[in-house]
Amino acid sequence: MSVLEHLEPRNVFHYFEEICKIPHGSGNVRQISDYLKRFAEERGLDCIQDDLCNIIMVKEATAGYEDEEPIILQGHMDMVAVSKPGCDIDMKKEGLRLRVENGRIRAEGTSLGGDDGIAVAYILALLDASDIGHPRLEAILTVDEETGMEGAKEIDLSMLRGRRLINLDQEEEGVIITSCAGGARVEVNLPLCRERADTQGIRKLTVKVAGLLGGHSGIEINKGRGNANRLLGRILNGLSEQFGIRIATMRGGLADNAIPREAEADILVDITNIEAVTAYVERQEREIRRELGDRDAGLSVSCTPGDGLSGQIACYDAESSARALACLCELPNGVVAMSPELEGLVQTSLNLGVVAVERDELCLCYAVRSSVDADKEELCRRMVEIAERAGAKAQIKNAYPGWAYRRESPLRDIVTEIYERMYGKKPVLEAIHAGVECGILAAKIPGLDCISMGPDMADVHTAEESLDIASVQRTWEYLCAILEHGKSAKNL
Repeated sequence: MSVLEHLEPRNVFHYFEEICKIPHGSGNVRQISDYLKRFAEERGLDCIQDDLCNIIMVKEATAGYEDEEPIILQGHMDMVAVSKPGCDIDMKKEGLRLRVENGRIRAEGTSLGGDDGIAVAYILALLDASDIGHPRLEAILTVDEETGMEGAKEIDLSMLRGRRLINLDQEEEGVIITSCAGGARVEVNLPLCRERADTQGIRKLTVKVAGLLGGHSGIEINKGRGNANRLLGRILNGLSEQFGIRIATMRGGLADNAIPREAEADILVDITNIEAVTAYVERQEREIRRELGDRDAGLSVSCTPGDGLSGQIACYDAESSARALACLCELPNGVVAMSPELEGLVQTSLNLGVVAVERDELCLCYAVRSSVDADKEELCRRMVEIAERAGAKAQIKNAYPGWAYRRESPLRDIVTEIYERMYGKKPVLEAIHAGVECGILAAKIPGLDCISMGPDMADVHTAEESLDIASVQRTWEYLCAILEHGKSAKNL
């Protein structure tokens, strides 16, 4: 039974629901890519599916638009797949469970993937429509945008004719994005020395940070929200300095570009220190609460004893545990610099999105962003230096360029004019700290003129993500007006 069939625009929500039935987290895109290829083949559209599963589809101009310049429509087919603790959905194998609530669409227990499933739905609805006038449409649907824009980096666009691109990966209606930050992933692997501890006189404790809001590491990084991985590392580092704890396990976060909501670790503590360790954790919770205030009021920090131990237990020695935790705390996190030119815009930041103890290493994964490429590169170099001083390995991966502001943009002028005529006010033209693929695609197509737009979404990259239904319809009407408008088509 369809959950969204009563919503308008009907065709857009039909395809959005179809997409949500298909698992499509980053790195798990073959099934949705094949679905898109079948869609094109069933409608006789030219379609290319490359080895990475990127898709390009072409629909020729409707009558009266044959001489107009093509328009490229672009989005990505992957989503950040995160779920609430205890959720029984396997996002690698199962679709989403949608619900409509107070004018918004949500997914039960998981992220929704409105970023960027709604772009895919808009594009499919346009390619399927017979009653919307438009020039030649060239649709680009990329893979693995959320994990480093690998699809956009590798896609071959040499066959495209268009030089004007509408990216549909924006999450605020009425705000037209005109430039964005570049980024990279930094992975740090801190060695841990395994040992077997005699359990006599030893107690296992689980320290857990939970209840945080989390969020998108670009859009929400300046809101002062807590990073569970960083906070847990801070607490454990203090315990290491004072009580010589040993790490047994540590884990937190699901994606480098999502601010983690919870993290936990199992540690071994001398039984004589149990009360002092518990008291220290309680003090840290009070201190962090004061620091976060109302920005992240749901914080909880717990310290609970594990089952009784006997014999020996595998763990990591106090020395390597201390060295790894100290390095985690020395590495920067959060906002590094604000833009000196645009008030309120983050210029450079990083997010410790994932921590995990694996293969005798404490593995850290960061999303680094900056609107100044030199600053991004310098921050990455500084992280590598800090890691190497601690005896760790660090790698810079999936670097991508920013999207520079274009002083003269006929496309921007046209979409601004159409918006003002439809709504009686100008749209907001804005640079963002989050990344979109326009910069990478512009490097492949000389003279490419881009804007980014989309409907209202909230809490993207979290299990609270939602999509505003009325905004989806208004954005659809606006997009159709851009494509249908004869004057705009000629100027594009």
